[in-house]
Amino acid sequence: MSDDPLRVLRVIRESPLTTPRPKPGEQCELCGEEIPDAHGHLVDLHARSLMCACRGCYLLFTPDGAGGDHFKAVPERYLAFPDLTLTATQWESLQIPVSVAFFFVNSTLGRVAAFYPSPAGATESLLSLDVWDDIVGDYPALATLLPDVEAILVRADRESGDAEVFLVPIDACYELVGHLRMLWQGFDGGSEAREALELFFAGVRDRAGL
Repeated sequence: MSDDPLRVLRVIRESPLTTPRPKPGEQCELCGEEIPDAHGHLVDLHARSLMCACRGCYLLFTPDGAGGDHFKAVPERYLAFPDLTLTATQWESLQIPVSVAFFFVNSTLGRVAAFYPSPAGATESLLSLDVWDDIVGDYPALATLLPDVEAILVRADRESGDAEVFLVPIDACYELVGHLRMLWQGFDGGSEAREALELFFAGVRDRAGL
């Protein structure tokens, strides 16, 4: 994946009308074909990692494709849940130490995994997610995410309990984590990280139709 920390913001905020030329050396990690900057991703279920893919390889591993169970194509849908409320007590019960986290179904483990950005990258919360299960019980639409390739992204106000909740592609979450890791300063991330977070969520709102 590209090392340009602003690429995720451009990809989220822009929808190119033409296919850009491939960058020198950027290739599909399955077949080796050159690919443009805006390209699809696959989840390697065995290695639990993301891979860059050309259009042909990407389509092979979509739900309608002929691929096996080793790789899954990351879809492109964004959904917003503007009516969902998350109380301060519920957020505190999740014991996520920052205001942003994402949740996805790990099909290998058969459970929901929770991660949040940190100076070390994506950090997993190893605590009980019973509270999250209760939230999904109240809002069944949250359970529509596809295992491994989509995530529920939450940004909460730790004082008021107000929250923004979206269903997003899993690669967007890891792009955000990588970007914040590069910018992180001090205990709370610093001004540059906060500005990047604002831009990121502005792009997510736009893609989700808000």
